[in-house]
Amino acid sequence: MTDRLLKTRVKTARKRSAASTAWLERQLNDPYVARAKREGYRSRAAYKLMEIDARYRILRRGQKVVDLGAAPGGWSQVAAAKIGEGNVFGIDLLPVEPLPGVEFRVLDFLDPQAPRILQEWLKGPADVVLSDMAANTTGHRKTDHLRIVGLVGQAAEFACEILAEGGTFLAKVLQGGTEATLLAALKRQFAEVRHVKPKASRAESSELYVLAKGFRGR
Repeated sequence: MTDRLLKTRVKTARKRSAASTAWLERQLNDPYVARAKREGYRSRAAYKLMEIDARYRILRRGQKVVDLGAAPGGWSQVAAAKIGEGNVFGIDLLPVEPLPGVEFRVLDFLDPQAPRILQEWLKGPADVVLSDMAANTTGHRKTDHLRIVGLVGQAAEFACEILAEGGTFLAKVLQGGTEATLLAALKRQFAEVRHVKPKASRAESSELYVLAKGFRGR
């Protein structure tokens, strides 16, 4: 079966904005969305993590993985399949539907007590911290870029609180210039830092992922 289908066009409804219509049309014509439905993944984002892991081998059996902003669970689903059940811990501000092999909890990673809570939950440090989070958008590109870079910076600080020495941090960012400061900070904490853009990321999107490996320890 092929993913190349006839393009579906969506008419703008009275209560739907042009932006919402464009998003819906993009979803309906996205081969990764269709593939995720066929293969039982919770989101198209699952394929981004699969691609990154296939190339850089960040997930290994028996690791402890923390998924920040885990909903709807696509990345947790991929991690659990790769490393084995009982070692994936997902947190989000809202409840997430249960998944085999994954423990979800409602927790704000920005809570000052969150690192302690996570390490108690994990019974030790994490080997991998994942973040596919994105800040709420305003429609103003520069503002949105600054918001997501700020969020990734906070996620990186959190990761450095809970990672074991040699650990890995993977997070979504947006191209726009100011991410250079983030990369410089990560290079002080990790042995290897790079940008990655998997094929499953839409070509027209400014979305990138920052991959930091070899945490130097606290």
